[in-house]
Amino acid sequence: MSRIHTLSDFDFALPPELIAQHPAAERSASRLLDGRIDPPVDRIFRELPGLLRPGDLLVFNDTKVIKARLLGAKSTGGAVEALVERVLPNHEVWAHLRSSKSPKPGASVFFDAPDGERFEAQVLGRAGPEDSLFHLRFPGEPLALLDRFGHVPLPPYITHSDDAEDERRYQTVFARQPGAVAAPTAALHFDEGVLAALEARGISRAHVTLHVGAGTFQPVRSESLAEHKMHSEWFEVSEATVQSIERTRRDGGRVVAVGTTTLRALESAARGGSLEAGSRDTDIFITPGFAFRVVDVLITNFHLPKSTLMMLVSAFAGYEHIRALYQHAIAHQYRFFSYGDAMLLERAAPADITEATA
Repeated sequence: MSRIHTLSDFDFALPPELIAQHPAAERSASRLLDGRIDPPVDRIFRELPGLLRPGDLLVFNDTKVIKARLLGAKSTGGAVEALVERVLPNHEVWAHLRSSKSPKPGASVFFDAPDGERFEAQVLGRAGPEDSLFHLRFPGEPLALLDRFGHVPLPPYITHSDDAEDERRYQTVFARQPGAVAAPTAALHFDEGVLAALEARGISRAHVTLHVGAGTFQPVRSESLAEHKMHSEWFEVSEATVQSIERTRRDGGRVVAVGTTTLRALESAARGGSLEAGSRDTDIFITPGFAFRVVDVLITNFHLPKSTLMMLVSAFAGYEHIRALYQHAIAHQYRFFSYGDAMLLERAAPADITEATA
């Protein structure tokens, strides 16, 4: 009988000095823990093409991080900070607002650019799950205003203020669909050299879009996983990507998801039993025992203790295997989280997962 996991099962002690504050000097110079075998092998990310097979299909998330963090003041003069979660039609957005006192509907908030210019946004009311967001109207096109006034929305565990390096490196080289407030970090390791080597080896590429929300950093507060309410994110899987996956399967290749966001999009699109093209919101919560339908191989960074992403990788590769890989990574001084190193995982057979969770 499979074990029922609780939140504490996904905790681990991480030395704070292993939390990467800056990216590696070169994207593909990050380390790669090859977790397909036991014991795992320490590699460099640029070795990846040689670890995959001709005929495999790499699926990337082509979302683009927007400069979603705004700083300013309320009309009363009190400081306010906003993190735009979703861009809507009619110059409207949903955003997290942080201030000493929440602004009321009809109030104005003012956001500043570094040169002193500012714009006024109107508070329309509350929105989103459990009214946790504020519904704002901007005076113009939100993406243009964010590009002019916004800051790179670095994760809370990165302690420095955003700078020009972050604007360039907290973005994938193939980002094209604006809307994310956090980067699909496994894809940050890919550069043009790695992409060219993959193509030369006969490894194809496809894309999905999942706009990563701030909910990706939302802590799980209940010890019982069944009580956790998963955040929702918008995704799209194109018909061309569905056809690429079906063709890869027919020809005996494997589907390699670059990052947990890509995996969540693909498995969400297959929740009905078969992979279907389309776009919608997903609140898929992947924990041990989940039946994967699409992804065979996963490239991912190292995740936070007690996070939903720790649960996801444990579901994919086996709970005990992931714990052993994390112990190895800590002992060998791997760099963790968004600017950290990566790991390569194969989907565990059901027998392996059952054994690990019994």
